[in-house]
Amino acid sequence: MELIKQAKKNLEQVIFCKEDVLDLLFIALLTQGHVLLESVPGTGKTKLAKSFAKMINGLFSRIQFTSDVLPSDITGIRYFNPKIQEFELRLGPIHTNILLADEINRATPRTQSSLLEAMEEFQATIDGETIAIPRPFMIIATQNPIEQSYGTFPLPEAQLDRFLFKIDLGYPSKTEDKLLLQSHAQNDPFEAIKPLLSLEDIKLLQDEIKKITISDVVYDYIVNLIHCSREHNDVELGISPRGMLALMRASQARACIENRDYVTPEDVKFLLPYLFEHRLILTMEGEIKKTPQQIIKEINQEVLVPVEYGVKQI
Repeated sequence: MELIKQAKKNLEQVIFCKEDVLDLLFIALLTQGHVLLESVPGTGKTKLAKSFAKMINGLFSRIQFTSDVLPSDITGIRYFNPKIQEFELRLGPIHTNILLADEINRATPRTQSSLLEAMEEFQATIDGETIAIPRPFMIIATQNPIEQSYGTFPLPEAQLDRFLFKIDLGYPSKTEDKLLLQSHAQNDPFEAIKPLLSLEDIKLLQDEIKKITISDVVYDYIVNLIHCSREHNDVELGISPRGMLALMRASQARACIENRDYVTPEDVKFLLPYLFEHRLILTMEGEIKKTPQQIIKEINQEVLVPVEYGVKQI
């Protein structure tokens, strides 16, 4: 996976964020998944998405969601052109490779739902005509954790389940802030990003990760984690079968990035916080007592981690 390592190193010249974020974005790209970034304004989410698109030499679009954005503003429309006296197709911003859906929780539920078909089926319907979206396709959606009450529409569970990861970017550390200042002192480092990967490279890698081996004990480990989430006393809705399949595929992608042809329990364990948090629906009593992060920690402690000879806790 030398190409991925070089691409990640190239991005690190511009993006100063938590160490795991770039790995998670690459895993989402390889698994054809979508990412929900949660962070306060001004932490570089747009720059991150634009840099990612440039790195794979792909198309980039951005939608700033507000309550008056319509579904057709996303998918596209057929409009009557008086010059030629015919209807013409105008594709919306969703027809791209990397789509930044900024402040997605400001869109109305009807507009949010217009993304579902694209996220799951990689296609959009315009006036009854189904049009394929370019591949690879990845949505990087953002929402502000501070503004969750006024003028916002929380994403429904069905749509949250379609996001592979939810990542809390948080503020950079002191070291990262200093690097950010130094990198912008004279030039915009965005210009230094090189398109080291091609769209064809990504498509090839998306097929390759399906060949990564998963042993029976790791299959059992994934199933046990999923069932533990469903049977937890403080959880009303645990991880769905779609979430379970996402965990398996993401584990294969991480193994691939780590230059292995097999999945280890550590791959699965690494992904749990990012994959479980937005999918767990707690009971009313559970919400009072605990956070999703605490529930995930308990699930981690309860399920035994397989090792080569027997099982033990990591």
